[in-house]
Amino acid sequence: MDLHITLEGPGDPDTRVARIYHALREAMLDGRLAGGDRVPATRKLARQLGVARGTVTAAYDRLTAEGFLESRAGSGTYVAASLQAKDGVRRRARRGAVRPLPLWDTEPATTSPRNLRLHDLSIGLPDPALFPLEVWRRLVSGQLRRSRLEEATYGGRGSFRLQAEIARFLGLSRSVVASPDDVLVTAGAQQAIDLVARVLVAPRTLVAMEDPGYFAVRRLLETHRAVVRGVPVDDEGLVVDALPPEARLVYVTPSHQFPTGVPMSMARRTALLRWAVEHDAVIVEDDYDSEYRYAQQPVEPLQSLDRDGRVVYVGTFSKSLLPALRAGFVVPPRSLLPALREAKRVTAWEGDLTTQGALAAFLAEGHHAAHVRRATRVYRERRGLVLDGLAGLGDLLGVVPSVAGLHLCATFRDPSTDDAAVVTRAAARGVRVEGLSHHHRDQPVRPGLAIGFGGIDAEAIPDAMSRLEQAVRLTTQA
Repeated sequence: MDLHITLEGPGDPDTRVARIYHALREAMLDGRLAGGDRVPATRKLARQLGVARGTVTAAYDRLTAEGFLESRAGSGTYVAASLQAKDGVRRRARRGAVRPLPLWDTEPATTSPRNLRLHDLSIGLPDPALFPLEVWRRLVSGQLRRSRLEEATYGGRGSFRLQAEIARFLGLSRSVVASPDDVLVTAGAQQAIDLVARVLVAPRTLVAMEDPGYFAVRRLLETHRAVVRGVPVDDEGLVVDALPPEARLVYVTPSHQFPTGVPMSMARRTALLRWAVEHDAVIVEDDYDSEYRYAQQPVEPLQSLDRDGRVVYVGTFSKSLLPALRAGFVVPPRSLLPALREAKRVTAWEGDLTTQGALAAFLAEGHHAAHVRRATRVYRERRGLVLDGLAGLGDLLGVVPSVAGLHLCATFRDPSTDDAAVVTRAAARGVRVEGLSHHHRDQPVRPGLAIGFGGIDAEAIPDAMSRLEQAVRLTTQA
C-alpha cells in the first residue's frame, strides 16, 4: 500500500532524508507498519514523493543500520520481523473536547465476557457448525459472477427476488399474509425495528414492551427518544391488562417470549389486537427464532390474526442461519410501506445485494428448509439434555414451558435467590449462563436462569449441567 509521508516545507536533500526516516520509523514504532510488512521499493517511493532515488535509499540505509528494516535478496525490503510496536505508542484518535448527548454517554451493562474455555449456555446462539457452508459458498460465488446491476437502483428495496422468496417462505411456514411487495429486506431484525421506530416514534412517545425483555431493543427505542415502559409477563405472555393506555407502540415476542420462552396464549393475542384498535396503537411482533419448533402445532402469529392493519411483523435469519449474514425482514401494514422504504433508502440504501441474492437462491432451492429440519433434530436432542439436567434441580427451579427456540428458562422457586450470584459461580466452574434478572428493567425481578443450547455440543451438556447444578446449590445454601 502507499505510505503517507509528508515532505512539506523547504529543505535540502539531507532534510528530506531525515523526514522520510522519521516518518517510516514512527510508522513502525506505533504499529502502522508491522514486523514482516514490505515497504515500497526505493524507486517507487521516490517517484511518489518526487525526490531523487538516492534520497530514499539513504533513509532506508539508516533504518536498516538501526535494525528497523531488513533487505531480502531478490524480494525487496521489509520491516524487521522482530520489530514490535512499543506499548502505549500505538496511534489512537485524539481524546477530543466534544461529548455525545447524555443518552450515548454510557455503555449499557452486559453479561460476563465470552471465554472459549467455558461451556457456553448463553442464549441466542445458533451452531455455526450446522450451517451448510459449501452450499452457501457456491451460491455466493454464483451471485458474484452474475451482474446484478439491474437491482442496484438505490431505491431502498433490496433484492426483489429475495422479497418474493421471503413472502413465500413466511406464507408456507408461518401463515404470514404477505406478497413480495409487502416485504422489506433488512440487515437483521434490529435494523427492521430501527426503521419502524424512525417512522412511528417521536420524542417522548410512550412505547411498551415485555419485562423481562430484549434489552437491545429497549436501548434502540430509547435512542429514538422514546419513553419505554416495561409490562409484566406471566405464563400466558404479555399481561395486556397492564399495558399503559397512552402507549402508541407495543413490542412483543409472542411465539417464544424473550427471555422466558413462554408462548403468548390465543386469548392474550386476541386481547392484544383488540387493545391496539381501542388505543390506536401499533404492535411490533418480533418472531426471532420460531423456526425451531418442538411441538406439532405452530403458534399462530399475530400478523395473520390481525384484521385491522395494526401489526408490523419482524423476523431474522440470524438464528436459522448465521448472525454474521445480517439478513432480516419486516412485513408492515401497507400504510407504512412507503415511509419504511424511504427510511431504509436514506439510511442503508439497498443493503448487501450479494448476500441477498445468495439467500434468495438458498430459499428457492430448498436449502433453508432442509437445514432447519436437520438443525431442529440436533437442537431437539440438546434441548432434551438440558431438560434432563434441570430435572435434577426440580426442588429449586421450575422450567418455564416453551415450544420453540434455542433456549429454555427456569425460575427459582425461592424468589429471594440471587441469580446473578449463580451466574458468577457458574462462570467460575466453566459454564456461561444468563440470569433472568439481567433482562428485567421496570418490573419486580423474578430470579431465574436462561439456558441456551444452540452453541454447545450435545456431548458437553451433561457436564455443563452438572457444573451448573453445583453453582445453583452452593448459592441457594449460602
